Amino acid sequence: MQKYSLGLFISIVAVSFASIFILSCQAPPLSIAFYRLLFTTILLLPVLLIRKKTRDEIRSLPRMTLLIMIVIGVILAAHFSLWITSLKMTSVASSVILVTAHPVLVAPVSFYFLKEKLSWINALGIAISLAGVGVLVIGNYGFSAFGLDTIEGNILALLGGVAAGLYILGGRKLRKTVSTVSYAFVVYTVGAITLFFICLSFDAPIINLAISDYSIILLMALVSGIFGHTLYNWSLGHIRASVMSVALLGEPIGSTFLAFVIPQIILVPWVAQIPSAFTIIGGTIILLGIYLTARTVKETDLLENV
Repeated sequence: MQKYSLGLFISIVAVSFASIFILSCQAPPLSIAFYRLLFTTILLLPVLLIRKKTRDEIRSLPRMTLLIMIVIGVILAAHFSLWITSLKMTSVASSVILVTAHPVLVAPVSFYFLKEKLSWINALGIAISLAGVGVLVIGNYGFSAFGLDTIEGNILALLGGVAAGLYILGGRKLRKTVSTVSYAFVVYTVGAITLFFICLSFDAPIINLAISDYSIILLMALVSGIFGHTLYNWSLGHIRASVMSVALLGEPIGSTFLAFVIPQIILVPWVAQIPSAFTIIGGTIILLGIYLTARTVKETDLLENV
């Protein structure tokens, strides 16, 4: 159990660095999103080349399964587009807290469309989280120091959370029959292709980015994508759901901490992000709601924000 707990801890730390990597890039948000998925897909290629079983599985995927995975890939592209854009428009704390609220968004959809049972604890968690969202989004409007929090950025983060919830719902049943690598490779590939065309549509550059930006995004794909999400999935099958639900709270806390501490370490304290009072109050309420919503769901409902 210790090695799985260690893997979970490492994955949460790795995912928490994603926001810092994104803020370190000068490239437009859509360009970052495109290369984030492209580089993660490329990093999975060696596994695909080594494992013939995985290649055979992808070739033999039923047409309907493949179609669903394509739709999920498009949703994943929407998630990264919305969330990464929100990080450029609002604070790290607000953005990551709102996008991490996907268990709250998944629960009612599962109840109505998948006919899954919704306990009173889940319902209470949803209500508490929605109240927290109201405090964070509306309370911060016009009151945030340095203009870090904007209502537009917070709404984009929330929509990114909706996309993350749809991504989880769409892939939940497929993950029971399709291996992790096969699923990730197809979905990431579709997401990267979708983002390529989104970049073209919005005139976001896909070539001639700064070398430093390419390096940072590649590092993000390795650290937050492979070590973060892969280790999270690995731990998922070996640790209780109640523990995983608490672990969900680690990313927004870790990201907020890093956004304040790292600028101090690299001697640029003036860019450190200090959460506003509304962010702290609303974020705490949301995290409590997420915990209550996620603590009783199945392990498969706790799939990561990619």
